[in-house]
Amino acid sequence: MRIPERGRPAAEVMTLLDAAGARDLPWREGRTFAYVYEGGRDVEEVAKAAYMRFLTENALDPTVYPSLLKFETEIIAMAAAHLRGGPEVVGNFTSGGTESCLLAVKAARDFARRERGIAEPHMVLPVTAHAAFQKAAHYFDMAMTLVPVDPKTFKADPAAMAAAIRPETILLVASACQYAHGVVDPVPEIGALAERHGLLLHVDACIGGFILPYFRRLGAAVTDFDFAVPGVTSISMDFHKYAYAPKGASVVLYRSKALRRHQIFTAATWTGYSVINPTIQSTKSGGPLAATWALLHYLGDEGYLRFAERTLAATRAIVAAIRANPHVRLLGTPESSLIAFAANGFSVFPIVDIMRQKGWFVQPQLGYMGSEANIHLSIDQSTVDLLPQFLPDLAEAIEAARASNAAHLPPQTAAMLASLVPETFTPETYRQLMAMAGTGAGLPEGTAPINLMLNAMRPEVAGLVMTEFFNDLYVQPREDVEPREALRAEAAE
Repeated sequence: MRIPERGRPAAEVMTLLDAAGARDLPWREGRTFAYVYEGGRDVEEVAKAAYMRFLTENALDPTVYPSLLKFETEIIAMAAAHLRGGPEVVGNFTSGGTESCLLAVKAARDFARRERGIAEPHMVLPVTAHAAFQKAAHYFDMAMTLVPVDPKTFKADPAAMAAAIRPETILLVASACQYAHGVVDPVPEIGALAERHGLLLHVDACIGGFILPYFRRLGAAVTDFDFAVPGVTSISMDFHKYAYAPKGASVVLYRSKALRRHQIFTAATWTGYSVINPTIQSTKSGGPLAATWALLHYLGDEGYLRFAERTLAATRAIVAAIRANPHVRLLGTPESSLIAFAANGFSVFPIVDIMRQKGWFVQPQLGYMGSEANIHLSIDQSTVDLLPQFLPDLAEAIEAARASNAAHLPPQTAAMLASLVPETFTPETYRQLMAMAGTGAGLPEGTAPINLMLNAMRPEVAGLVMTEFFNDLYVQPREDVEPREALRAEAAE
């Protein structure tokens, strides 16, 4: 596919964009229980206006754009206060939770190398810690140990974490809340463990950090997790979730500049401009910064408290409905606005496809280390108004999944899938598996067959399957379809 020979009118290009998004999830309708957080059209308009106002300003050099430095330092100050940190807390604005977590690990690694002389640092992760920390270990060539969590509460087990500590351990990780089940780890106990061993402790509060303080103010029981807890040395928190900022908007905070210093990359050993990068990105749009700052001022504490109250009400209503249904059960007791439920005697995966047919998106999660296959729901304040439609549809989907042949994997097939090993896995193996699942090239129409298969495999093999799938997905289009033909096809319909 080549660059079009001639340009097209702006209106025609926008029509093409609308056509391209026709199959995307209708996120503005509040029917998407992952990925998207909806604050309303007025919030969207303010965010977009602020974003576009600073779209072309470059946050690479704050000396050239002091406006962006103002936004960033004020956002960090508000985040620190929100998480009960003092004036000594510092941090930076990042592109998202993954970058925030990567930076926290990088800072911990470099701190340990310089201050403790540990050449090959190691970190301890509950298995429920976000995969971003495994990504950090992969990118930064660090050792890590995954430890099991409490099988009933799904909270991190401080004793198991203590047993995994070794001389080269530098960092413990806790979550507030962890994504899979919406529970908050026992951060005070883990903080005490970190202090006893002289270790750093990062709290991943990417998804819960902004909303949990509001839940606490609304009377909900919330485990302490922030800078009020001794032993916590860094925290990550996203603004593009429950602060309703456009993606990507996150922060990583440190208890002191002494630790944050090790996050910063500088290079004076080349012939170009002076490179000083507090974050992974160098050149970056000022749009996300401006939009986040604008929304904090537009909604204010009162507006966010109102949204949190609606989110808490919706969460409690959905939790109550799941507890009342004899065919499913909650995994853990959620403290935030995230929940997970498993099925009693059948696979949950068909529920995803049935709900998709009803116009809802719910997220499947594979089973691993004590957490069985389940469905995840990230609940938003926009859900409150849709509960009369969502709850009956969910009950119907659960009942339909119980009766579905797609909810079962033949024992012989399950045994074969469980026998696969990474050492003998090839691209041809992947193609055979996709044929078994009835999935061809491109995005599948249904997910239950492939999720049933993935859940039956060893996690290492499932990972290879997913790698092959994405390696096939992101390729050049096989057919060079003239965009004007797409317009004609749309007009004909």
